[in-house]
Amino acid sequence: MNIFEELGVHRGLFLAPMEDVTDISFRLICKGFGADMVYTEFVNADGLVRSAKPTKTRLKMRIHPEERPIGIQIYGGNLDTMREAASIAEAEMPDVLDINAGCWVKNVALRGAGAGLLRDLPAMVTMAKTIVDQVRVPVTLKTRLGWDAQSIRIVELAQMLEDAGIRALTLHCRTREQGHAGDADWSWIEKVKRAVSIPVVLNGDVFSAADAKRAFDSTGCDAVMIARGAIATPWIFREAKHLIATGEALPPLDLAERIQSALAQLRLAAEYKGERRAVFEMRKHYMGCFKGMRNAKDIRMSLMVPETLVEVEDLLQSLLFYGESEAA
Repeated sequence: MNIFEELGVHRGLFLAPMEDVTDISFRLICKGFGADMVYTEFVNADGLVRSAKPTKTRLKMRIHPEERPIGIQIYGGNLDTMREAASIAEAEMPDVLDINAGCWVKNVALRGAGAGLLRDLPAMVTMAKTIVDQVRVPVTLKTRLGWDAQSIRIVELAQMLEDAGIRALTLHCRTREQGHAGDADWSWIEKVKRAVSIPVVLNGDVFSAADAKRAFDSTGCDAVMIARGAIATPWIFREAKHLIATGEALPPLDLAERIQSALAQLRLAAEYKGERRAVFEMRKHYMGCFKGMRNAKDIRMSLMVPETLVEVEDLLQSLLFYGESEAA
């Protein structure tokens, strides 16, 4: 039985780890919409090891019982630091510990962490084996096809990682050089699956329920991990599950449901982060919350003004009243 089936997940829909996005409030919202597994934001190994105090880095690893199964993802380029960080993360009792070998941004990759590990595959495998030996929790890894188009060795790498004890591999189907540009090449999923026995999770270009269904149908992947598609529409998990199970699309969420979702997320964020921080950080989610709605731009702009939870609640309730009055 593979690691995800051990956790009660079969052909799951996962929420990807995303910096400044997948905090506990957003994870709980996505879980409520049907995400089978969620992941924390990227956790900096250096930040974990430097301080034993409850810093922002450590707070990223807080886990709510309703989130499970959940993975904590750590990143770093130093072997000893990653080993120590793995033990610290394990103490939070995640269901899996995930190694970030795919982050493409310069201040991570060019320091030898994240996708920077793709420039030295033996070093990546050594890191994976070291962490596997260090902790008892199952270890997984998320990476890309290669550093660039000329250095794609993902099939070989997957075999080496399986031999090192990695229990599942998530593959963002672009190179580091691509970043988020161009189309994700899903054809590599089937090639990797033929070469290994561990689960292979598809990531990249899943922005709708139809994309998720097509990913399963066309690649045979073991799970689909959704990143930017979930930021825009956290209810994508519910829509995708319904489409996969029935072949029928759910109707779009109405204004009331979107407002309810936004308020629930904001209130959770205020509970865990404090009101002021929650109100300001929630602003980046409004674009997705109201995408496709009538007057969506005006709604988003109006939500950039309030600075307190009560002000946001009042504004959203007025938007709901106005929307219902128009419909009537």
